[in-house]
Amino acid sequence: MAQIHPTAVVDPSAELADTVTIGPYAVIGAQVRIGDGTTVGAHTTIEGPTTIGRDNRIFAMASLGAAPQDMKYRGEPTELHIGDRNTIREFCTFNRGTVQDVGITRIGDDNWIMAYVHIAHDVQLASRAILANNATLAGHVHVGDWAIVGGLSGVHQFCKIGAHAMIGFQSHVSQDVPPFMMVSGNPLAVHGFNVEGLRRRGFSAERIAQVKQMHRLLYRKGLTLEQARAEIEGLRGQLPEGDADVALLLEFLAASTRGIAR
Repeated sequence: MAQIHPTAVVDPSAELADTVTIGPYAVIGAQVRIGDGTTVGAHTTIEGPTTIGRDNRIFAMASLGAAPQDMKYRGEPTELHIGDRNTIREFCTFNRGTVQDVGITRIGDDNWIMAYVHIAHDVQLASRAILANNATLAGHVHVGDWAIVGGLSGVHQFCKIGAHAMIGFQSHVSQDVPPFMMVSGNPLAVHGFNVEGLRRRGFSAERIAQVKQMHRLLYRKGLTLEQARAEIEGLRGQLPEGDADVALLLEFLAASTRGIAR
């Protein structure tokens, strides 16, 4: 049976796996499902409909699955989905989705989410990302795998942050940040690409060199965006192991709706 502290309040309709641990004074609402091995810290509140996967560590005072902070919300049954093995530190706030979008706020797997992070309605956070203390993602933001968002940074609604991108401390993100790029400041500026992150993830020297070339084409050659896209397209086939990186960047640029940070 789940280990539930006697001071916790758990709705009878909540579905808790046998190895879940619920800490003191936590409140687990109706339509909440929590998977094996997940721990919920003291005074945390989880409202439904919310689904949480396996082996997550949720620390004290988090608020997960509350209604979206959207004035158009009229009580529709939207959801929050959290994957597996995420670390969610103190005082984080994750809101459910809205019917104006897909209706589900999604958190992937293996994310490291530090204290006071806010994830607003309809955010789509992929996997293995790091969100430092007080990072704030507004509604409808998309964040790719392995991305890093620095502390006290704010991301404007509908922005996209590409895989392997890095957002520096206290940045104001109001445009899309392409994969691999390293940005910071207010106004936001590009300061190279995330070479150290790629090394840590096992990218070969050849792949890193190709990413560097894509960065130069996009930001250092004085090309228009369309010219840069055409030049990056020309890199296909030159390094077979890097074709996926080329495709990742080109697909991101094609899907950008707010323009890219330049």
